[in-house]
Amino acid sequence: MEIIQIVGIGLVATVLAIVLKEQKPVFAFLLSTFTGVLIFFFLIGKIYDVIRVLERLAVEGGINLIYLKTILQIIGIAYIAEFAAQITRDAGQGAIASKIELAGKVLIMVMAIPIITVIIETVISLIPS
Repeated sequence: MEIIQIVGIGLVATVLAIVLKEQKPVFAFLLSTFTGVLIFFFLIGKIYDVIRVLERLAVEGGINLIYLKTILQIIGIAYIAEFAAQITRDAGQGAIASKIELAGKVLIMVMAIPIITVIIETVISLIPS
C-alpha cells in the first residue's frame, strides 16, 4: 500500500532529522523540506487521476469546465499555501508562515468571486419579481 511507503519515508526522515538537528540544524531543515517535496511528488499521479475523474463527471453533468477549473485552482492554492506555511514554521518563522496563509486566503477569495457572482445571480433569478 502506498500509505505505508509514505509513512515509512516520513518516519525515517523524522528520525534522521532528529539526529541531524543537534549537529547540523540546517541539514535537518533541508531533509524535512526534501521529504515533504518527495511525498508531494509521490502523490502527483493520484492528484492527476482525481482531476481527470472530476473533469469527466463535470462534462457528463453538463457543468461548465471553467467552474471546475476555478475550484481546482482554489484547492491548489489552499494546499500550496498550507505546505509553504508548514515549511516556514518548521524553519522557525511563524510570522512569515502567517503571512503566507493570509495571502492564500486572499487569493482564494479573489478566485472565488466569479463563482459567487454566478450563485448570487442564480438565486436572484429564482426570486419572483
